[in-house]
Amino acid sequence: MAQDDGELDSLVRKRIRALRVAQGWSLEELAARASVSQSTLSRIENGRRRLALDQLVILARALGTSLDQLVETASDDVVTSPMIDAAHGLMRWPVKADPGMTVMRQRMTEPPPDNPSRMRAHPGREWLVVLSGTAILMLGHRRFRVETHQAAEFPTMLPHAIGAEGGPCEILGIFDRDARRGHQRDIVGKGSDGD
Repeated sequence: MAQDDGELDSLVRKRIRALRVAQGWSLEELAARASVSQSTLSRIENGRRRLALDQLVILARALGTSLDQLVETASDDVVTSPMIDAAHGLMRWPVKADPGMTVMRQRMTEPPPDNPSRMRAHPGREWLVVLSGTAILMLGHRRFRVETHQAAEFPTMLPHAIGAEGGPCEILGIFDRDARRGHQRDIVGKGSDGD
């Protein structure tokens, strides 16, 4: 899906705010780290100031991410089904992300949070497969139902949360280095991040 300039502009602004909130920083704290005024940062987040490339580079650096990740467009192919190799009794899911992954198996019993402010955003990519049950993947304002043997891959720069639907579910999550660091910060800082 090709995004027009307005959609990309809005996505970048949401990412800046989501990353700031995920770090637990006020407007004042991020403004100081990026050497911009609090008023300028507020207008950038709220769409009342034009996004300038030089400011995006500075904000990306202050948020601990890259310009590429800040402006990356979302892909429509978030949920994938397995490829079944009946001759060998195998199920395989294609993983698009780079090597250097961490794998985690997790049992979930609670639904994802209703409040979008409880979603997390951080640099990186995640991939998950539902081993049993049904998971709900929240990406921004979109909701994906991921059933047993289905997989989902998404950039973690999108505000996201994962939870169970209709009873417990078990997932296998795979995180790239940046996503793993984002989760480690959440575990150390808050005990849980909702996904």
